[in-house]
Amino acid sequence: MAGAGSAMFLVGTLTAVSATIAGYPVFGGQAVRYAVAALVLLIVVRVAGPPARRPSLRDWLLLAALAGTGLVAFNVCIVAATQDTSPATIGTVIATVPIILALIGPLLEGRRPAPSLVLAACVVAAGAALANGLGSGSLRGLLLSLGALAGEVCFSLLAVPLLPRLGALRVSAYSAALAAPMLLAVGLAVDGAVVLRTPTAGELAGFAYLSVVVTTIAFLLWYGAIGRLGADRAGLFAGLIPVSAVITTVALGIDRPGAADLAGAALVAAGVVVGLRARVAPREPVAPREVAVPEVVTCESVDTAPIGTARGSA
Repeated sequence: MAGAGSAMFLVGTLTAVSATIAGYPVFGGQAVRYAVAALVLLIVVRVAGPPARRPSLRDWLLLAALAGTGLVAFNVCIVAATQDTSPATIGTVIATVPIILALIGPLLEGRRPAPSLVLAACVVAAGAALANGLGSGSLRGLLLSLGALAGEVCFSLLAVPLLPRLGALRVSAYSAALAAPMLLAVGLAVDGAVVLRTPTAGELAGFAYLSVVVTTIAFLLWYGAIGRLGADRAGLFAGLIPVSAVITTVALGIDRPGAADLAGAALVAAGVVVGLRARVAPREPVAPREVAVPEVVTCESVDTAPIGTARGSA
């Protein structure tokens, strides 16, 4: 729980810190962010990682899908959506992540969704939406926000089958490494030769924070939490993102919280508490295959015991 909460709190600081790199080419900056994070993570894997397990072809396909949707498509949709709708609308749509994870996450793990957990996720989503300020915008902006929501969901759900095999450290490292060249390609298509430039001192500090804290540490904490709590319970903590954003803006002296911010934070806290107390259905047992037991054959002309028996295993 501490890992999930800390991960989402760190992600929530991204909004305020991103102001320090607002003048840098967006997709080039994101490519740099993930490249630095991947380098740090791969060094940790090399030095202190658990025994290596070579990813299978299926693992690489899932990792590529995770990077392409949860990191690249998410960023593309966020950037495009801000041109047609308000940040509050984007945040409100993405705030429904806990509901989707509460519904789909258990199914991927062979469990039934817990009604009380789904209800708690709705409370968390309502609180996050209230803290975001609801917002307004065009239909195109709404559709792009839904695309960002899908990317955010894929970021968690596609990791579920990978974590038992590769672990949080390698899933974080490989997905970041795959996302960097994808984002660089998008940046070349959008910004051309100016996709990368030498950052200023302020931008360098911002990139360092985003790479090490928001990406490296938050990824590890989040994937570790999903592996222990399950996607449905861990998803409740996604509601902390807008709350963290409000706290960060206050800490930096950028803004002061209003009544809606405080009420939204209270709803998020209540939903998380209720959801963590909810009973989660156990995994569905796998029905054993019926094994045909051959009939024992005896020879009447010879006085012997049965020559063989058959043993089935579940």
